[in-house]
Amino acid sequence: MSEMSEQSRGVIFVVLVVAITFLWMHFYGPPPPQPQKPGQTAGVTLPGQNAGSLPPVPSQASAIAAPAKPVVVPVVQASADKIIAVDSTWYRVELSNRGGVVRSWKLNKFFDDQNPPRPLDLVNSASAQELGWPFSLMLSDPQLEAEANSALYTVTPESVNLNAPAEITFHWSDGHLDVTKKLSFRQDYRMSIEVSASLDGRPIAAAVAWRGGFGDRAVRNASQLVGVFYKQADKLNVLQYKKLGVSGNQIQPFQQPDSVQFAGIEDQFFAAAFIPDGSDISLSQWTQYHHFAGTDNQPAVEPEAEMAVGPVNPGPVRMSVFVGPKDLGLLTKQQPSLEQLINFGWFGVIAKPLLFALQWLHRYITNWGWSIVVLTLAINLALFPLKMKSWRSMQQMQKIAPEMRAINDRYKKYSMTDPRRKKMQEETMELYAKHGINPMAQMSGCLPMLVQMPFLYAFYRVLSGAIELRHAPWVLWIHDLSAKDPYYILPIAMAVTSYLMTKTMPQSPAVDPAQQKLMSLMPLMLIFIFFQLSSGLNLYYFTSNVVGVGQQYYLSRTQPLPSRSKFKKNKE
Repeated sequence: MSEMSEQSRGVIFVVLVVAITFLWMHFYGPPPPQPQKPGQTAGVTLPGQNAGSLPPVPSQASAIAAPAKPVVVPVVQASADKIIAVDSTWYRVELSNRGGVVRSWKLNKFFDDQNPPRPLDLVNSASAQELGWPFSLMLSDPQLEAEANSALYTVTPESVNLNAPAEITFHWSDGHLDVTKKLSFRQDYRMSIEVSASLDGRPIAAAVAWRGGFGDRAVRNASQLVGVFYKQADKLNVLQYKKLGVSGNQIQPFQQPDSVQFAGIEDQFFAAAFIPDGSDISLSQWTQYHHFAGTDNQPAVEPEAEMAVGPVNPGPVRMSVFVGPKDLGLLTKQQPSLEQLINFGWFGVIAKPLLFALQWLHRYITNWGWSIVVLTLAINLALFPLKMKSWRSMQQMQKIAPEMRAINDRYKKYSMTDPRRKKMQEETMELYAKHGINPMAQMSGCLPMLVQMPFLYAFYRVLSGAIELRHAPWVLWIHDLSAKDPYYILPIAMAVTSYLMTKTMPQSPAVDPAQQKLMSLMPLMLIFIFFQLSSGLNLYYFTSNVVGVGQQYYLSRTQPLPSRSKFKKNKE
């Protein structure tokens, strides 16, 4: 055989290398890599996926996602209206399956102003028929909200008369929107509510609203006394109807930023507080206007404060609800405490003991009016030493009043920055030294009067908000110490005794007579303010004035002040 050429040997070599490589890869090569999921990057672990574990290889049929099956929501609705009543020693609540709402919330221990009196109903049915009922829903979609609040809910149990403790479940669905309300009533003023709503099987946020006004409608300007409150960062905030809603558009609900510790609606003596039970809640508040026939049947409107509380995120919300009187002992026992709903003002540290003292006195003096009189006497007697100290301090100053007036007259033509004013101070100090008067003691002589002011203000706050005075009689014509005097006898008596107080109060002989006359007439000029105060407050001020006149008379008899005639003689 002839020897192969160089070209032939090269071709054979390439063919052998390709054949050997193919055979080696076929029998000894690594397995092919697994295919990646769409959107997945090699070497990156997805959230929720464990490193080192790979998902199974999907088949070609399953690689194409099948369309989700529509959620089947059964239709659930009642065929007729039904009113369910829940009775307790403390309340009677009537609910309607038309919207699953509250139609009446009566407190059995408190009465209205009807003749004969009836248990007070915190629900204003006249406003609610136009604006909506308590425990109605608030949804983001107005159309869905209207459907949910007008639908006929099924009710479990079927009984229409229940005694607390009792549980009621309202359920309704139109095949798309599904709503469930579970209400659990206790024997006391506390109950709980759980609301869940879904749309086509997906949870949505549903807030529980208190619409249609709140509280005692017999109180003058009742709707203007109703406010929405909420506690946030341990601070209680109260919003009257003028501050509710979006600025410039009060009827548009405004959602308070962030979750709240509790929220609710209140008037002077009663409150409905919604407290979260295991989940955060948010507050929305706004003002609506109720239309009614006013004077001469002319159309009129009145504002109604409204609010709603719901979950921060879509899903069920569970809350505990307190609906009852703003009684300090009762509110303090709630968890969390609702004590702050009684506004004692700046001097709560004094007002609370005064309220406890008034309640203690009432154990022995069953008439709240006479309890106020006795406590007022006790306060004035306790503060009498301070008043006496102020009186004696004033006497010392009045003895040197003519000479002080003379010094002031000599230097009044000079400005406060004039160096000659220093000479005036020197003469004043010499006058003090001459009569043995300590200037610092005279300055502190005003302090006893200032010390009395917190007690006067604190007792004013106690009597303004004490529910114990509501419908509490005193004597004869006073049947409600929390209301105005129907015949204005107490306000007039208070004005007269205030006038006597100014006449018996020590006046400096150096004071201009015209100014003294104006000051003495001030109580008579303020009599219209006294007319607006409650009978309990007028009784308190009247008693204080009578005691004050007696104390002034005693002090003036034991150590009289310099007379004006003596002052004029010294001046001449």
